[in-house]
Amino acid sequence: MRTFVKSVLAATVLTVALFVLNSSTALAQGSARVGVKGGLNASSLFYDSQGASNKSERIGFHIGVFAQAPIGEFFAIQPELLYMTKGASADYNLVGFTGKNTFKLNYAELPVLATFKLGQAVELQAGPYVSYLLNSNINTNGDFGTGSSAINRDNFNKIDYGIAGGLNIYFGKAFIGARYEQGLQRIANSGAASTLLGNAKNGVGLLSVGFSLN
Repeated sequence: MRTFVKSVLAATVLTVALFVLNSSTALAQGSARVGVKGGLNASSLFYDSQGASNKSERIGFHIGVFAQAPIGEFFAIQPELLYMTKGASADYNLVGFTGKNTFKLNYAELPVLATFKLGQAVELQAGPYVSYLLNSNINTNGDFGTGSSAINRDNFNKIDYGIAGGLNIYFGKAFIGARYEQGLQRIANSGAASTLLGNAKNGVGLLSVGFSLN
């Protein structure tokens, strides 16, 4: 995990450095941007587990950095490095035992987004993302007991990936944004995670605020 995170951080720092060093060229084509962002997540797990009902989103957050390299006046590439919370809740009814489980999955995520500029203020974005699972746990409240316990990370696919799309609206250097991400990878691969989640995949909506530092 540490090696992966260090590699992602190094790649992001190198990308930002290259953008800054080439800012004079970039500014001739459009505005290069480096900044910070954060906001709220509403995440779901798309799964069909026997005995699960009343599924609801996990409300969480994301925070991180982004860099944007313009390629011409109306197009740019934007990589980001984010800490992301994902997961969901569902009621269970297994052989007469009832209650509620809340799954909490936290990731380091790297989206790389094609950015289409509609004037100076509006951006449309779409592209892939890849995530690395940092930790996982489940909160239980019901006949099986109440409390929180870790689920072995080895029960999960540590790498998640998918597609993302959304828009940003700038107000000078500040912006607000909305995005949806759909995972394409099964979350669970064995053990308790597979029993509880089956073929579940991540889905998350993001509302962000951010600020460009240049």
